Amino acid sequence: MIDTSSASASLKLPTFADVEAARERISGAAHRTPVLTSRTADAMAEASLFFKAENLQRAGAFKFRGAYNAVAALDEFSRRNGVVAFSSGNHAQALADAARLQGVPATIVMPKDAPEIKIAATKAYGAEIHFYDRYTEDREAISRRLAAERSATLVPPFDHPDVIAGQGTAALELIEEVGELDLIVVPLGGGGLLAGSALSARALSPACRIIGVEPEAGNDGQQSLRKGEVVRIPAPKSIADGAIVTHVGDHNFAILKHTVHDIVTVTDAQLVETMRFFAERMKIIVEPTGCLAAAAVLQGVLRCAGARVGILLSGGNVDLKTFNELLSAR
Repeated sequence: MIDTSSASASLKLPTFADVEAARERISGAAHRTPVLTSRTADAMAEASLFFKAENLQRAGAFKFRGAYNAVAALDEFSRRNGVVAFSSGNHAQALADAARLQGVPATIVMPKDAPEIKIAATKAYGAEIHFYDRYTEDREAISRRLAAERSATLVPPFDHPDVIAGQGTAALELIEEVGELDLIVVPLGGGGLLAGSALSARALSPACRIIGVEPEAGNDGQQSLRKGEVVRIPAPKSIADGAIVTHVGDHNFAILKHTVHDIVTVTDAQLVETMRFFAERMKIIVEPTGCLAAAAVLQGVLRCAGARVGILLSGGNVDLKTFNELLSAR
């Protein structure tokens, strides 16, 4: 049971029942992604590793789960007026695709330096894009203004109960498929995937330790967990573009502070080595952000010898030019 007595009374926190409801909403739209294993990876970690391959999810990342669930939960009035979101790319693509599938107009606020592959995909899904400078402009303020002007619904990338519940379905599927775990390791940006995973892990594998992983340059989540309150930082610079946030969400942190055992960090160099491992040994493409959790295990940041470990690979949206440049640099 999650103690939410100290959470703000204005927050409506999702529960595992909401995760189960989300599974029903997204069924038939989201892919049930495979769980991959590797004897080489097991030997490196001296553990049994189970990789939930959300890089193979629709729109290339776990974000489709939460986006589709949030759009599906809208009433008819809200569906007609559309949705607005802010995102560096994966939530942008996911919401654009989810809205298109459900006949809902979508407007996405994206940083000018977002990966070209993510911009192109978001446009291809039919969304209208507004660009901003992530280092000088406030994306949340821009999005709130657009939503107010259009009477649209703001669907943030992580700080939203329906988004959190949708993201939790990935860990739900993982644990249902492989059984109880000793440890589940999850990428951390704004906290949607980690919070949702925590809801599922607590319900289905209560003895499991829950660990978040974020880029070393942007350890706001780690600082927040240590301090017991949300810590805000300047926009970090990292190749893990999906985790470039200034703070975790309020809904997310209200869950994380009672469920997550620790938050660790990895370097960009460790992310590149993990990308290389997946490409060379497991023949899959995982974007830098998607490698966060795996890097912590495979690069020795987390010691998990003898354990059964679930690892969320959160996405695979990296353009081939960037992918090649990162793996070619030594």
